[in-house]
Amino acid sequence: MSFSNFLETEILDHVFANNAYTSPTNVYVSLHTANPDEDASGAEVSGGGYVRKVASFAVSGNTATTDAAVEYPTATAGYGTVTHVGVWDAASSGNMLAYAALTASKTISTGDVFRIPTGDLDITLD
Repeated sequence: MSFSNFLETEILDHVFANNAYTSPTNVYVSLHTANPDEDASGAEVSGGGYVRKVASFAVSGNTATTDAAVEYPTATAGYGTVTHVGVWDAASSGNMLAYAALTASKTISTGDVFRIPTGDLDITLD
């Protein structure tokens, strides 16, 4: 996953300018039908019962990995083709922290449930 412009600035400001950064209590995973890019501009899914879902991570070395499945409600209408995910500091609006393309795009139709299995979402710093 890549960090967003927002998180890059917050980390640099925290480490090199000694300004506090308060980490969010929860982080939320969003689904996108276009690359959200570093400025969070890519099309996030809306409608059809979609909501961002809380995710929890375990950190080992330079990698944070989801330590539980992230499962979305049953779609009440199609979401379109999901190509990317984002990680946010709020359930709606807020600041995108990181984003990535899915290994394989997935078309979500009415009645489908999108699920990210435990351990399948990694954020790595090199």
